[in-house]
Amino acid sequence: MRYNQVKDLVEWAAGFHARMARQYSEAADEAENERLQMALNYLASRELKMKTGLEDLFREGSDHSEVLELWFDDSSDFPQPPELDRLAEQTITGSIEDAMRTATSAHQRLQSLYEHRASRAKIEPEEEFFNALAQGHNSEIRHIMASMEELQGV
Repeated sequence: MRYNQVKDLVEWAAGFHARMARQYSEAADEAENERLQMALNYLASRELKMKTGLEDLFREGSDHSEVLELWFDDSSDFPQPPELDRLAEQTITGSIEDAMRTATSAHQRLQSLYEHRASRAKIEPEEEFFNALAQGHNSEIRHIMASMEELQGV
């Protein structure tokens, strides 16, 4: 579909975070290494936090209700080429490094998606909205990397 509303993208992103959380939780249930299990549970909780944060944008009284209703024209794959969906469906096994790579890749791709939307914004509130989401993912990447490095050292 060529025309979408900002809320469509936000709903998709919340669903993406839910799928990633489920993926990490399932991998944690199957992990034999306790440290890997802790790392995967941690990643699942971070994804659920991101999901909840996006869903909070839809709550009554949100400062973003006008931006969420905006339409945009995007002739490319919506919301993103299928690589993000593939990330949410791949099985995570092996090591903390593998889990960290998957997590940082997902967040970097979401950050790029939001930066793309910000660069194509027609009005300043839309640009600010997507820039804030992109900055949130940049911060999340740093937070995850620091926490996962701590887990590796435990």
